[in-house]
Amino acid sequence: MSDRIHVRGLTLFARHGVAPEEKALGQRFILDISAALDLRPAGISDDLGKTVGYDAIIARASAAFTERSYDLIEAAAEAVAQALLAAFPLIERVAVEVRKPSAPIDAVFADVAVAIERTRRG
Repeated sequence: MSDRIHVRGLTLFARHGVAPEEKALGQRFILDISAALDLRPAGISDDLGKTVGYDAIIARASAAFTERSYDLIEAAAEAVAQALLAAFPLIERVAVEVRKPSAPIDAVFADVAVAIERTRRG
């Protein structure tokens, strides 16, 4: 499937991390989401009911990302991917990248990140 809906740069505040100060203070995370689905029916009909709204993707991803605290951003990314697949049957595959610009590492860097891709079939 080459059709995709993208949400780039979704910025959320959460309390993910292994270090106690990350859980206590929280920090900003940036998510990029790419959902693969057949957009032809929506493109032909101009009917929102034949696609998945950006607002719905953002709302579900935000809830999944912030509803609990994770030690690992890998687990937070997995929660987002699974929530999107469960909520939207039209989505066949989803890719989620979680960037952590303020990771407590003694180095100069733009961010650290994980990227996962999950399919409905496994």
